[in-house]
Amino acid sequence: MILLEETKLEVQKIKELLVSVGDALDLNKLNARKAELEKMQNEPDFWNDMSKAQVVNKECKSIENKLNKYAGLMSRLEDTDVLIDMCIEMQDDSEDENILSEIKKLSHEIEQLRLETLLKGKYDANNAILTLHAGAGGTEAQDWASMLYRMYLRYAEREGFAVKELDRLDGDEAGIKAVTFMVSGDNAYGYLKAEKGVHRLVRISPFDSQSRRHTSFSSLEVMPEIENDNAIVINMDEVRVDTYRSGGAGGQHVNKTDSAVRMTHIPTGIVVQCQNERSQIQNREQALKMLKSKLIERQEQERLEQDQELKGDLKKIEWGSQIRSYVFCPYTMVKDHRTNFETGNISAVMDGEIEEFIEEYLKKM
Repeated sequence: MILLEETKLEVQKIKELLVSVGDALDLNKLNARKAELEKMQNEPDFWNDMSKAQVVNKECKSIENKLNKYAGLMSRLEDTDVLIDMCIEMQDDSEDENILSEIKKLSHEIEQLRLETLLKGKYDANNAILTLHAGAGGTEAQDWASMLYRMYLRYAEREGFAVKELDRLDGDEAGIKAVTFMVSGDNAYGYLKAEKGVHRLVRISPFDSQSRRHTSFSSLEVMPEIENDNAIVINMDEVRVDTYRSGGAGGQHVNKTDSAVRMTHIPTGIVVQCQNERSQIQNREQALKMLKSKLIERQEQERLEQDQELKGDLKKIEWGSQIRSYVFCPYTMVKDHRTNFETGNISAVMDGEIEEFIEEYLKKM
């Protein structure tokens, strides 16, 4: 039988934490913004500008989700508190297991909501566009890129995010040379921006006949999907557009028509490409979105570097820096070099369990 009086005190502490999360969310401000958006939705000409309407609806839904999540957690906490009082009064221990299970769930969900309060960047709520590049090292590095790709696919599945592959270049023998994919869902960019940088692998290579230990690198770019944002206006006279034939899966038109699109932004040298849509027009539209996203991410990175330089810890977040090591041999360990968080359960990490790494990064931001 659990000590219900102690459990009641624990519930009270959890409730106090939830109230502090509510303060961080600024519930009054959220409700006011929700009312403002709903007023816009009720305007007779609301749907005249479809793009603007979609942005408004998306923001309104995001706010509703936060408010509903907070209200639901508070309601469950109060119900648990009442149940504990009833059990104490009746000296009934039949609900002990259910009470402990619910408290554990509530603690985890409140911690997740608390982390959401840390996502206050302009684009944190957006979808994320990720690009993995295999480093030098041939097949070994390309295999490492494919392992990371699988890790992020599994993570997205665990979080309920949708994934769409936009562009892919397979390795010569195995693995992936490069892959670009979109992860869609609430706060996808806010969470996945923590993964940007170079990932290092140390293992006995399965491609080495002498079973020697190899070190491989893959870099990950993460940028927010930008839609209907006037912060960046692209002059198409400064963009070179090339078309070419797609390679890989895609149906009967693959390798028969020049449907794949590559865009080069001449002033910055930024290059994006897309080949997995069904037509050149769709690939062009997606590539333009990616280019806008990269340009905005560049602006955000410059701002972040300036902020961090003032704080004196620029090296921890510098673009292209090695952020994490994955060691398979001679011991097993995954360590994040920015937060010093580490785990020995490397198989779980490679299966998509990277939430703790992301959480520790967000706490340090």
